[in-house]
Amino acid sequence: MPLETLPNEILTHIFTTLPTLDAVLALAATSTHFYRLYHGSQRLAILAAVLDKEFGPLDAILQICTHNASQPAHQHRQVAFSDALVEQILSIGRTAKHWEEVYPFKRWKTNYAARRLLADAERYTLRRAIYRLWLFTRAFHNPNHSRNTRNNPAILTDRAALLHNWSTPDLAEMLDTHNILRDVVANNICPSNGKMRQKFSKRYPDSSLQQHNSHQPMFNIYGNHPPPPSASWCATGEAAWMNSSIITSAKYTHTRLQPSRWHEPGMEGWGDDINHYYVVEDMLKLDPQQLLFLRDRCTLKVQVEGFIKTRVEGGEGGWFANNGETFCETLWAVLKQRGVEVDAFKGAVEDGEMGVAVV
Repeated sequence: MPLETLPNEILTHIFTTLPTLDAVLALAATSTHFYRLYHGSQRLAILAAVLDKEFGPLDAILQICTHNASQPAHQHRQVAFSDALVEQILSIGRTAKHWEEVYPFKRWKTNYAARRLLADAERYTLRRAIYRLWLFTRAFHNPNHSRNTRNNPAILTDRAALLHNWSTPDLAEMLDTHNILRDVVANNICPSNGKMRQKFSKRYPDSSLQQHNSHQPMFNIYGNHPPPPSASWCATGEAAWMNSSIITSAKYTHTRLQPSRWHEPGMEGWGDDINHYYVVEDMLKLDPQQLLFLRDRCTLKVQVEGFIKTRVEGGEGGWFANNGETFCETLWAVLKQRGVEVDAFKGAVEDGEMGVAVV
């Protein structure tokens, strides 16, 4: 029996059982009948079901999309499904799917023998943790929460109320995911002077130094030097600096570690120890999508600085720098309220006894 002869109710059910949006669009393109059925009255219902399978949990994404300053972040929001939400869900969901590929490399960075792909249930858990961290970031890492308000009792209560929505195992999954974000920031986006020295030595060992005139990276020990003259294109405050034709222009196609007349690898370091720690704390206020952009597109320090200046601080300067993320300190407070030993909790997550991928 040809598929097209089946009742529309059955065909709609077939659409909703497909695993991805691409599969739905492919089926809808096979015939005029399927095209009309997909674009009919059940289109949003089909999309909701399929997007939940591919990017779910859908409800966690909707909490991000519908958050605004007029409602406390911990209040659950119900919303009617719409095309406008579909676009936001795709953007957020695809970001979470990207982190599924990053997680194994960071989670088992040194234990190569244990490295593996995540199971479907673990991928779901990771996406859920990403969405919950994203909601926390959107709610509490913004110009309305400056350094002067981070210890305000009312703000502390609001932050704790959001984390109290989730069980202790759920919080362990969030901490495990947060550790992955921290690793990406500390080693890929904003590497320390020591990390840059290590990478440079690995790229150009002693046997190759003669080919590069025995160049050794020169570090700024204060970690707060202004952007070099070549960075003026991204320090103007113009949003167009992220245009790919600018990022890939001749001066900036060299790698982070390659010395040239325009580039000193040592200037890519973000300071030593204490300075670097505070830089990482500040950068962890960015959401997962922004961190992915910086990791994949902004390979130079000057590009990262330009992103922060043009896209994060904007006209609200003063809230981002020297005002570290507040997720961890809020988590420790919530765990203490529940009578959980913080050090034991952190150890369990680091050892893989709790978290996304449990040993």
